[in-house]
Amino acid sequence: MKLKKKNPEVSIIMNCFNGEKYLEKSISSVINQTYKNWELIFWNNKSSDASEKIFKSFKDSRLKYFESNNFQKLYKARNNAIKKSRGRFITFIDTDDWWLKRKIEKQLGILKKNKSYSFIYSNWFVFDQNKKTKKIFNHSKLPSGKISQNLLNKYEINIGTVMIKKKVLQKFRFNENYEIIGDFDLFIKLSLKYMFLSIQEPLSFYRLHNENLSKKYNLHARELDNWIKKNYSILKKKKLSISSQILYLFKLKVKNLIGYK
Repeated sequence: MKLKKKNPEVSIIMNCFNGEKYLEKSISSVINQTYKNWELIFWNNKSSDASEKIFKSFKDSRLKYFESNNFQKLYKARNNAIKKSRGRFITFIDTDDWWLKRKIEKQLGILKKNKSYSFIYSNWFVFDQNKKTKKIFNHSKLPSGKISQNLLNKYEINIGTVMIKKKVLQKFRFNENYEIIGDFDLFIKLSLKYMFLSIQEPLSFYRLHNENLSKKYNLHARELDNWIKKNYSILKKKKLSISSQILYLFKLKVKNLIGYK
């Protein structure tokens, strides 16, 4: 009798659009994880560079390649990649970032011990590609529990640090109309329904480089303005304040007006 192939416990989502420059290091950081029962869902979003070649140079059956028929906005691509996943837990890594070796092991271990939680995130390092320096992103304590107001006051979650139970992402999806604030929008929604766990230790690296330093203040302002209009009444009923987001929107509009760089 043929044995049924065991599903991976963790699915890692990697969306790629022309990510060749740092891709090898990013994939290597996944392969080098101390925890081994995972799959990497690589969603090639019509890249025109060597991303596909680099990905397929890794000979590992846990690496799963998918390619979109046409270019998709980031959050549509993420939703489609999630649909291909088989794991009970979902994580995300971008092509220019990388993980510490025990990232999955530590987060999965904590979630399994705290079964009432569905979402965990951690601190991270910011690596400046130009200066070749790194620093811890947050020196203050990351909040746990019901943290909606904390996130509205000061949003400090990097998608590369999270792990979420897949059943949550089968109920909630990224808003595909957004191009910048999709993570923020989804995680605020999840924080209203679920308690979050945090790990103070940095478990990933966010690479700061010339490409992601380009600021789309106008688009960011339009999206945040739309989000505030859609969510103001809902959050007010829950006695949550979005004054910090309103102030942030004002700053974005000023930066766009004066051409701030």
